[in-house]
Amino acid sequence: MTIALTLASALLVVVGVRRARRDVVIEERLAQFGHRVPTLEELELQQPFRERVILPMLERLASVAGRFTPQANLQRLQQRLIEAGSPGNLRATTFVGIRMLAALLLGGLFLILFLPASVSPLMKLGFPILTGAIGFMLPNLWLSRRIAARKKEITRALPDAIDLLSISVEAGLGFDQALSRVVEKWDNALTREFGRMLSETRMGVSRRQAMRELAERVNVDDLSVFISSLIQADQLGVSITQVLRVQSHQMRQRRRQRAEEQAHKAPIKMLFPMIFLIFPALYIVILGPAIPRIFEAFR
Repeated sequence: MTIALTLASALLVVVGVRRARRDVVIEERLAQFGHRVPTLEELELQQPFRERVILPMLERLASVAGRFTPQANLQRLQQRLIEAGSPGNLRATTFVGIRMLAALLLGGLFLILFLPASVSPLMKLGFPILTGAIGFMLPNLWLSRRIAARKKEITRALPDAIDLLSISVEAGLGFDQALSRVVEKWDNALTREFGRMLSETRMGVSRRQAMRELAERVNVDDLSVFISSLIQADQLGVSITQVLRVQSHQMRQRRRQRAEEQAHKAPIKMLFPMIFLIFPALYIVILGPAIPRIFEAFR
């Protein structure tokens, strides 16, 4: 009886395994010739981790931040994001959510590190709060550096762009065609903004309005002066060739003045490295061999 049950069990196992293998083979063949609609869970798992986890978390934090942040602060932050070039198409509320997330991550990390440590309760609470505040400020510092770098890039590219614009207009091209040549020649923050302005004018926005919006987006003094001169020349009917020639000369002068200003600042910037780094090394090299003899003389 026992032998019969054992044989029957083995037979059932063999039949089950063969049927399972046959089902797998059938599914593989069907997958080769047919298209199976993926499930919702499979579609979600195919998305990157950033879109599945991080972005929904930021959206929730952004909704919370939008409720408690004053509207004026959000508008000012949105303007700063535009001046930075709209990195990642971030909205102001999303950026506040990033700041909150950075504060929670850094604060929580230090809380986990200091909670089991044998330190005073003040340090257990103080360090997480301090690091959380630092985490809240880090995205803002990054944004400020990005704005400064972008404005510096635009300021450096503007004189060459105006030179080419002036030469192209004097050669007989229209202003829009000359601006298109500038956009085609270089790829930087300034030419991308010029390209956006040309796209807006092609969609029906007036040239004056497109230039005003460009000046507001970039918020660079030299570019604002240049655009104001173009708008004023267009309103008064002044030849744009003459305006471009004058602006080109003024931009070259400003670039030369900035270079001279940086050259005058160089000695002051070199002062502290020389005092704290170079001079101590020189003193060690010069006076080092004499120090043992001085100690021997006083013994």
